[in-house]
Amino acid sequence: MVLSNSSRLSIFTWHIHGSYLYYLSLGNYDIYIPIQDKRTEGYYGRGETFPFGPNVIEIPVAEIQQMNFDCILFQSTNNFLVDQYEVLSAKQRQLPKIYVEHNTPTSSPVDSRHIMDDASVIMVHVTHFNKLMWHNTTPIIKVIEHGVTMPKDQYTGSIEKGIVVINHIEQRGRITGWDIFSQANNSVPLDLVGMGTKESGGLGEVLHPQLPSFISKYRFFFNPIRYTSFGLAVCEAMMAGMPIVALATTEYVTIIKDGENGFIDTNVERLIKKMKLLIDNHSLAKQMGDQARTTAIEKFGIRRFVSEWESMFHLAIEYNNQFIYEKEDSVY
Repeated sequence: MVLSNSSRLSIFTWHIHGSYLYYLSLGNYDIYIPIQDKRTEGYYGRGETFPFGPNVIEIPVAEIQQMNFDCILFQSTNNFLVDQYEVLSAKQRQLPKIYVEHNTPTSSPVDSRHIMDDASVIMVHVTHFNKLMWHNTTPIIKVIEHGVTMPKDQYTGSIEKGIVVINHIEQRGRITGWDIFSQANNSVPLDLVGMGTKESGGLGEVLHPQLPSFISKYRFFFNPIRYTSFGLAVCEAMMAGMPIVALATTEYVTIIKDGENGFIDTNVERLIKKMKLLIDNHSLAKQMGDQARTTAIEKFGIRRFVSEWESMFHLAIEYNNQFIYEKEDSVY
């Protein structure tokens, strides 16, 4: 195996979700990400959006096979099925490996067999709902729930509107709740931000470092997505002290307590009534936002998140050593 000689773990992964990579990078390890002239998915490098520290290190694709790593982290189907064979050496592909699944199953919510079927790889889901719904076939399946930092700017709720943060919401259709957003927006003032939203009457993209300050001025955060993993934008809104309005589906029902830190329901008309209540009652919105922040501190603390990831990397190393030993032992 090609292990690093550093006392800090060296993790190789691809830049797939910038905000997730940023929070992951706040741990006590070094993260190496590939770059190439054609900046396709996974090969964006550090970019200029996120305030990555010096422990996020770019490597030209041509130099990857000369590097020493402690663990490989897959973050997408393409990473697992294609990228690893194109950029990693045969020896590097024998290193400890983890696959983090960011999303819910798509083709079927209960019968989707996960493409990662390598028994030597540890599977990590970002919510317990995702773990429950995916048909996983590998021996070790874990959950590491999101972690986010406490933003500098906290909730004021001075803008008497709700805010929705979803990229390409209209283009993605029912799954992201474009119809639900449109229905609610006919009765309640809502602003929409995210990539591709200007074409849908929204305000366009707000870069991640500016997002907490931007959304914290709105009265509430609305998430109309029907079927999703638990969004980082919702975690960030809660940490800023915003009340959340969301559909009572997926992992949201375990975190949003109706009438306490937000409102959840499968009846959109009832949700619209609750949105109007928050717009009319600033003090109630502030009270519920305080509860949302308390929930976020307990549930999504960044120290817990990076500590669990560091432990997971060490588990992957131990498991890989055991896996190789048992594989070699079975030969004799």
